Amino acid sequence: MSAPGPVTSVTGVMTSAEAIAWVEAARGPEDLFGADAARAYRRLAQLTHPDTCPGDGRAARAFARLAALWRQHQDGHGMLVARGDVANLYQVRDGLLKLASDPADNDLMRAETIALAALRTRVEPRFQAYFPELVRAQRRRDPGSGAERRANVIARLAGFRSLAEVREAFPGGLDPRDAAWMWRRLLVAMGAAHRARLIHGAVLPEHVMIHPGEHGLVLVDWCYSGSCLSGRAPALRVRTVVKRYLDWYPPEVLAGEPAGPDLDIWLATRCMTELVGPRMPARMAAFARGCLLASPGRRPTDAWALLAELDELLGRLYGPRTFRPFAMPA
Repeated sequence: MSAPGPVTSVTGVMTSAEAIAWVEAARGPEDLFGADAARAYRRLAQLTHPDTCPGDGRAARAFARLAALWRQHQDGHGMLVARGDVANLYQVRDGLLKLASDPADNDLMRAETIALAALRTRVEPRFQAYFPELVRAQRRRDPGSGAERRANVIARLAGFRSLAEVREAFPGGLDPRDAAWMWRRLLVAMGAAHRARLIHGAVLPEHVMIHPGEHGLVLVDWCYSGSCLSGRAPALRVRTVVKRYLDWYPPEVLAGEPAGPDLDIWLATRCMTELVGPRMPARMAAFARGCLLASPGRRPTDAWALLAELDELLGRLYGPRTFRPFAMPA
């Protein structure tokens, strides 16, 4: 059964079987609740209630789903797509609603709002595709507690997969020739952001999205971001770290010291070395070690210069650059 339209006129003619099928086919609250949402909910709840359909497991499941969809309609979140460390993502009509899980993280959501707006105005048009598009920022009040949470609506990324998914799909390590274009594009994204005086602060596998067929890359989740003055000047005092990646961060960040552009380069390097794993050539491994030096003052801070070094290395390893098709396993 295809998804129905909103229940704009609920009459007594509808049967319990029809109501159950209606709820099962709904893709989200908008498929059930129209202008008179409360009346539609009450009628569907009556027809699917366990008291109306005693012993009917299908009706019980429909009743539970109806209740969940009604809660989504009431708080306006839409359908849950993913749970994150700071916020959850919900599907809405004009993108993905990213809503802080806890009001205590409102400052992180505000940091993302500021960063995405700055990227849109400061980054050259040719590099805009490397960053998410902020549709709008808003505040949501919890109908139960009354607490206010910040939210950002982000434009959808069709066909993109995270580096975490790529790593899971290639447990034995990714071919370094495939990792090469991902590494290059990640350096471009960081170079453009740093030129716009922004540090991402959490370049981790879940935050790097790639488009396998088109070789696209988008650096997402700017909740951890901050300003970057220039060059080696550290400016970002990391508000929080992603706990499951605690051992990925450089020691000075865990000690609470300010971070500079080298933090993004450090974490990006960890992403790529983890992705390639044991398949990394010796010269590429040496390049990576140079980005992970213990002393912050000795690490590279210029992503553009590092990109030139990487291109020179790739040329020595694999010859002239050519397009290499890449696909995720089915």
